[in-house]
Amino acid sequence: MSHTYTSCLYHCVFSTKQRRRFLTKEIRERLWPFMGGIARANGFEAIEAGGHDDHSHVLLAVPPKLSLAKSIQLLKGGSSKFVSETFDPLFEWQEGYGSFTIGQSAMQNTLAYIRGQEEHHRLRSFEEEYVALLEEHGIKYDARYLFG
Repeated sequence: MSHTYTSCLYHCVFSTKQRRRFLTKEIRERLWPFMGGIARANGFEAIEAGGHDDHSHVLLAVPPKLSLAKSIQLLKGGSSKFVSETFDPLFEWQEGYGSFTIGQSAMQNTLAYIRGQEEHHRLRSFEEEYVALLEEHGIKYDARYLFG
């Protein structure tokens, strides 16, 4: 039995390389559950995965023994390999990512936000969404590195 108890929830966002619209509905339907399997196999949890044709949102629960950076590396690396081997050999994720901590009280809203991506992006571009998330969380950013 462990003597350490934590609640480390991260809303993580990353896009496809060069914002290419690789993630068709067919790919997304298989990719999101696959990400959950990657997380389970590596000792963390992908509570919800979703997104749209050029980006992904994942709500992660990361234990204290695993860094967020390592979790993202495992998730992006494994899922990139899956999409490349199964659907398109040119597929890649962008180099970086956004990560936003959330508390238990914000979990239901975050889950709804991730699940509603298709509807959400009828009204707002990924670029607008991502900048809004950065600003909402008080993250200083250099626009040169956001969408290159």
